[in-house]
Amino acid sequence: MVRDGFFYGLGFAIVAVIVWYVSHMVWLVALPLVLAWFFMWFFRDPSRNIPSEPGLIVSPGDGKVEELEWIEFPDGGRLRATIFLNVFDVHVNRVPVGGVVTLVEHHEGRFMNAMKPESAVHNEQTLITIDAGGYTVSFKQIAGLLARRIVCNLKVGDRVERGQRMGLIKFGSRVDVLMPAETNPRVKVGDRVKGGSSVLGQLPQGGQS
Repeated sequence: MVRDGFFYGLGFAIVAVIVWYVSHMVWLVALPLVLAWFFMWFFRDPSRNIPSEPGLIVSPGDGKVEELEWIEFPDGGRLRATIFLNVFDVHVNRVPVGGVVTLVEHHEGRFMNAMKPESAVHNEQTLITIDAGGYTVSFKQIAGLLARRIVCNLKVGDRVERGQRMGLIKFGSRVDVLMPAETNPRVKVGDRVKGGSSVLGQLPQGGQS
């Protein structure tokens, strides 16, 4: 469990004790106990089996694949996967590829519904780029309507491993992953994925990471 789960859970548990001490009414105690359970469940951090085959790009988060498309940038094409995390998904984020972190940029912004395409531009977000050796992969942590805090534990120069925990987005949100244009997709729109273990794509000839 993420530390935040203990913080929120313990806080509501203390409230429940105080309410019981003051009122001795079970129905009044039920609400803070339910909230304590919810927050401890929400901040769960299950272990994952990380695939080891070369050239794989794994999902940075749990959720549903909402978009999968090739898009053009000034420096070339990319395959973009958009994954929406609802309030019931695990919100711990993981690194999609092993390599060296070359960019970490946090942008303040709005808190629009993460299902809207424009949220990728206007919402609060953190962009991370990783040099995987011969190719780069970028991904964004994007805040949603309920998400009010993005946590990223990476900094430029860090060496990371595929599937490594790197932060979280509190409550509903999305992650976008930008992969090389030659990536062979291993998911389709509508698929549900798990952070660190579900493969989004594979580089031809296995890549180098």
